[in-house]
Order: sequence, then structure tokens, then C-alpha cells
Amino acid sequence: MNNLRQLGRLLKRREALALLRASGAALLVSCIPRKSSSSQASAQVSSTANPATPTPGSVLSSAALPGCVVRPQQTEGPYFVDERLNRSDIRSEPSDGSVKDGVPLQLTLRISQASSTRCVPLVGAIVDIWHCDAKGIYSDVSDRSFSTIGQKFLRGYQVTDANGTVQFTTIYPGWYPGRTVHIHFKIRTQANSGQDYEFTSQLYFDDAVTDQVRAKAPYTRQGQRTLKNSEDGLFGNGGDQLLLTLTETGQGYAATFDLGLLI
Repeated sequence: MNNLRQLGRLLKRREALALLRASGAALLVSCIPRKSSSSQASAQVSSTANPATPTPGSVLSSAALPGCVVRPQQTEGPYFVDERLNRSDIRSEPSDGSVKDGVPLQLTLRISQASSTRCVPLVGAIVDIWHCDAKGIYSDVSDRSFSTIGQKFLRGYQVTDANGTVQFTTIYPGWYPGRTVHIHFKIRTQANSGQDYEFTSQLYFDDAVTDQVRAKAPYTRQGQRTLKNSEDGLFGNGGDQLLLTLTETGQGYAATFDLGLLI
């Protein structure tokens, strides 16, 4: 797994996408102990031995907090950079203060620690998000068509508060060949066993909303996008459980996403 992970970071975007298409499967990126990983990564967890055991996409009942939902993991992708950039508004480029243009997006993530019987807010977890700009470009990477080494726009992390919540101000992502529109996120904390715990996945958008955004500047410069959700191989691996429900805010959109982790 470590070799695959190192390989993914070295691959160029298009090479990584080609590899994913050829393999027909997403690479699972996680530092979760084996037992936890199998519980969260599989969409077909057996519940015959314990009917209360949550499965990806399920909502815990009884003593559970509303919205504590177990979600599937997805690949980290080739462009995660551990910038350790603590900020809520990730739109700016720290080196010159410039702000990425795009439709505003207010994103709230509510993270909980889930078990078969209860769900409580996960406090003190580091939550990173990163995504491309309206032109489909990531910061701090080198690609065949661009180099943004040293830049840090549209990257940042927050630490979950007493309610297990983090909030980000960003823009609606653009798109690039080979992928549907998405946001990457990673959650890191320390499990009860003292081992480091990591959960990595992606967030997706309704195609109809993306089409509306695509008709606005600066997204129009990218032209017609080549892939929608149903055609994206990674989305097919549980992406319907990772869709954001968007609310219009007048200037842009807002979304709240609930996630329960089996730590």
C-alpha cells in the first residue's frame, strides 16, 4: 500500500487517471488499522452477527446524533500536499494575497465518532480539503500543462471544535479531463489505541448544479466538461453517498456534510 501511495504522488494527473481507468478500481488510501479499514471501506459489511453495526451510507439510530452517517473512503489522488496551512478561507494565494475567482462555496463538515450503539462529536481532528480552481488547476504541483510549485491556493485545514465541526470558505471547483467535479478531503486524528488514524475521501456535486455553474465566468473558459458523475470511475465507487446537498446563498452555495468514523 505504501508503494502504491508513493507512486500515486509521483504520477502526473493524466497518468494517474489512465492507471485508474486501466485497473478499473480506486486505490484505497488509509492508515486505519486493518479491522477499522475493512469496516469502513467495504460497502458490503455483514450485519448478521450484529444487526446494529453501521454500514457505509447508513445512519445510526437510537442514541445516535442526527446525521451521523458512515461514508465510503476514496483514493487520495496524486496531488495531496501536506501544507499544514491552518485556515478557514482557502481561496487566497498566501505568497501574493490574490484570491481565486469562482462561485463562492461555504462548506461545513460535521465529523462524529461512530460505533454500533452511539455517535459523539469527534473533537480535535485535523480536516484538510484541497481541490482545483475554476480552470482545473491544482496548487503546488507540476503537470504537463502547468506548474504551480510553491503556491498554496485552495488548500487548508481546520481542527474540529466541540461539536465535531469545521467550516471552509472556498469556490465551486472547476473540472479537467478524466474526472467529474470533486473536492478532496482528509481527516487525521489519534485513535483510542494510540495509533494514528486517517480517513480520505472525496465530495461530489449534482450534475445539474455544475451545469449552471459552468455557464458562468470564469468557468466558461474551460468550455464543455468531458465527464459527468455517471461516467467517472471513482464516483462509481460510492460517490452517490458523497454528494453534497447545496443551498443557494444569493452569491453562491452552502453545504453541510455529515460523516461518522468507526474509530
